[in-house]
Amino acid sequence: MDRADVGALVQSAVDGDAAAWKALVEGMSPLVWSVVRAHRLNDADAHEVYQTVWFRFAQHLGRIREPEKAGSWLASTARHECLKVLKSLRRLTVTSDPQLLDRVSEERTPEQSLLDSEEAAAESERIRWMWQEFEELGDRCRQLLRVLMASPPPSYQEVSAALGIAVGSIGPLRQRCLRRLRARLDARGAL
Repeated sequence: MDRADVGALVQSAVDGDAAAWKALVEGMSPLVWSVVRAHRLNDADAHEVYQTVWFRFAQHLGRIREPEKAGSWLASTARHECLKVLKSLRRLTVTSDPQLLDRVSEERTPEQSLLDSEEAAAESERIRWMWQEFEELGDRCRQLLRVLMASPPPSYQEVSAALGIAVGSIGPLRQRCLRRLRARLDARGAL
């Protein structure tokens, strides 16, 4: 879920909007479950932690200072609750397989997964802005840049024939178009 959407849903849920609460639970449950599963609790403990996390979230809903970061709050709370359960269990597993004890988890931590998803969301937003600003460029710039982005890239002779631009003008025109696009993105704060 987009951070802005999460923030808006949290605000609506604080105001008593049941649909917003439902959307939050549906949208953020995979995150909570991923944290719980990463701690490898048994099914009963995992469900207990899941319910506890949502209970705590409901308790603190009105006091969350940065509603758009509710995902971070949920992940952190899930991790804390998992660790509490694991500490209380203090299970001892007897095994004759020493490699089992030396095994290193190859899974990403829930916190790293959350950070990666937030970075991916920010990158997605930057790309969306870039295409919006690209569409605001003049027709000639859009045509030239689209042709030059082709894979495999066409030769300047092919570009010249397709767009009716002199071969010697393609490079300078391309630079002007890219500078214009960069200036638009800079003005928007997208770079």
